Amino acid sequence: MEQTYHIPVLLMESMTGLDIQPGGTYVDVTFGGGGHSKEILSRLGAEGSLYGFDQDKDAQQNIPSDNRFQFVWSNFRYITNFMRYHNVQGVDGILADLGVSSHHFDEAERGFSFRFDGQLDMRMNQSAPLTAQQVLNTYSEEALADVFYYYGELSAARKIAKAIVKERAQTPFTSIFQFVNFIQPFLGRDSKKQLAPVFQALRIEVNQEMEALKEMLQGALQVLKPGGRLVVITYHSLEDRLVKNFFKTGNFEGKQDKDFFGKVHTPFKLINRQVIIPSAQEIESNPRARSAKLRIAEKI
Repeated sequence: MEQTYHIPVLLMESMTGLDIQPGGTYVDVTFGGGGHSKEILSRLGAEGSLYGFDQDKDAQQNIPSDNRFQFVWSNFRYITNFMRYHNVQGVDGILADLGVSSHHFDEAERGFSFRFDGQLDMRMNQSAPLTAQQVLNTYSEEALADVFYYYGELSAARKIAKAIVKERAQTPFTSIFQFVNFIQPFLGRDSKKQLAPVFQALRIEVNQEMEALKEMLQGALQVLKPGGRLVVITYHSLEDRLVKNFFKTGNFEGKQDKDFFGKVHTPFKLINRQVIIPSAQEIESNPRARSAKLRIAEKI
């Protein structure tokens, strides 16, 4: 299974964080290749259950033949709706691995990687209406600048946006290599390294990843039982900041609400005060793990 999709990151550490009970109910909101789900199922007893969310149709080929598993073909932002639909009153643990799988980067036609030519797509859900091509060809200069500045943290965001708007008036963007060849001169000496945040910014915008993450975290708080664990693996500072703030304060801005005695009101107890990162050995065998950070919290 892992060979056809991707190798799960921080597998044992995330399982420890979930503190799996044999008869418990768990949710893997980023099913993907099913590596984390497979390990969760191996630790569940006959009465346990696992729900796996994924909005990518390709993930369905990895569904395990196990009556304790229920696949949910949906964006994880709708976790509360689907738990209600399946009559789940509360869950004991939720796992989210927010990284893009190697499967997506290796499929040229999906448009996630600048290593291959193809359509400027980048949709996780292939039936969703918005593509990277539409973002580049229809967004205003100001909106494009915001995408590259906030989601790619690019200092030249305004310069890049202005150039894109000027170029598309003559020749609309249609393919990955066309866009790469156009934008490289604006990225400085190490242009190849700078392409990654450019593509990250477009991918985040196309899939509305920040908004979806916020909704999933808020939904997770609703469906978790008291004492239930929320385990999240992040890969870049934008999503990690949201998770860190939410775990510590219950909001995304990190604003602390304190009582009369100075105690911070928060819906969670932090299980790991220090972020957990992969070992050098794991990074060597699975480069995708390089920027991974694991945070674990327990609902109070």
